[in-house]
Amino acid sequence: MPSFDVVSELAWAEVENALNQAQKELSQRFDFRGTDATVERTEEGLVVQASEEDRAKAALTVVEEKLIRRKVSLRHFDTQKPSRGPKGSSKILMKVQEGIDRDKAKEILTFLKDSKLKVQAQIQDVTLRISGKKKDDLQSAIQVLRGQDFKIELQFKNFRE
Repeated sequence: MPSFDVVSELAWAEVENALNQAQKELSQRFDFRGTDATVERTEEGLVVQASEEDRAKAALTVVEEKLIRRKVSLRHFDTQKPSRGPKGSSKILMKVQEGIDRDKAKEILTFLKDSKLKVQAQIQDVTLRISGKKKDDLQSAIQVLRGQDFKIELQFKNFRE
């Protein structure tokens, strides 16, 4: 029986490249001199720091531009409000959202059932496996899912016949 997986994965290699490019630009640009603007990856996500709040927001814009240029969707990130750090510095946290959580998976599952397509879906940890009798049914399911906005980035992998 043909099937495919619906996932929400982040290309970490591209994120690292975008962070390196952003850090290089922050160190070279004249308007960031003396602001100690940095970008780093932590366990929580990406952290943008600068000596002032407006410089931190500008550095965040640089990071977002680099991520977009590397074709990394900003839907994977939940940008928090700026917080105060030591010595009056400002810090912005971009939390990483990877995988499909249970609530979103149930929402996608009910959407597929309501679309009256002849496919079955089952939740497997952070992925969603969709199977059907015909390859055409699966392709139409992909088109229906692409047309709907679930507020997360979806990729379709492991298409098997």
